[in-house]
Amino acid sequence: MTPSRDISRLIEIMAALRTPVTGCPWDLEQNFATIAPYTIEEAYEVADAITRGDLDDLREELGDLLLQVVYHARMAEEQNAFAFGDVVEAITGKLIRRHPHVFADRDGNIAPAGIKSAWERIKAEEKAERAARRPPEETAHRSLLATVKAGQPALTRAMELQRKASTVGFDWNDPRAVLHKIREEADEIEAALDNGKPDELAAETGDLLFALVNLARHVGADPETALRGTNAKFERRFAYIERVLAAKGRSLEDASLAEMDALWDEAKEAEQPAASAQSDRR
Repeated sequence: MTPSRDISRLIEIMAALRTPVTGCPWDLEQNFATIAPYTIEEAYEVADAITRGDLDDLREELGDLLLQVVYHARMAEEQNAFAFGDVVEAITGKLIRRHPHVFADRDGNIAPAGIKSAWERIKAEEKAERAARRPPEETAHRSLLATVKAGQPALTRAMELQRKASTVGFDWNDPRAVLHKIREEADEIEAALDNGKPDELAAETGDLLFALVNLARHVGADPETALRGTNAKFERRFAYIERVLAAKGRSLEDASLAEMDALWDEAKEAEQPAASAQSDRR
């Protein structure tokens, strides 16, 4: 096969990869659940390319994300559920339906406020239609948390779940109470370490992360933004360790943990004057 600008070639390649016996063993082993993490990862890489303003990289990452759509559609087609064309039809139908001011057979313009209200009304109608198609047992009880979107990153969704619960008073009034909960969760992780059960450790770690998100919410910090900042700080300080060792003709593998810790502290201390000066200028 040769590269092509036609989407049909990508669909053909995906079908070939998923063809039993002649296809790729790894691709044949995958299912919706195993591919889902890659789908999320590719969406983040698209966002990262946009943040960096790298349009060449954005082109590549959009292709990777498109592959994820084709991959899921192919697996669904194998189960006689739907195909790629059905995905395209669904989204084109939705866009036409939600933009009557653009695609309707009539003259005249709608003010921006009217466009937004029409969009919300149509979305509500679509949601009601989907709910009507669900089995009665799924719609018997409408949870307060049902409006929190399931497809969000875990940190963001944790924040939204907590905010929604807080609207009915299910919340702490003092960040220090959340801090107490964090210590409690850390103690439970320590107990789980003694038990040595991986599932229990994973669950308790999740509880700790949820409590940390709650603390971020109470102190007015966005957890995703805060973690991105810490990631950048970690990369910056680790790069300092690499540079200093390289200047001495040494590699990371040659250094002891104690040496790397000492260099980490040096990098941390070097950042303090800059932070203080910036604070003074304010």
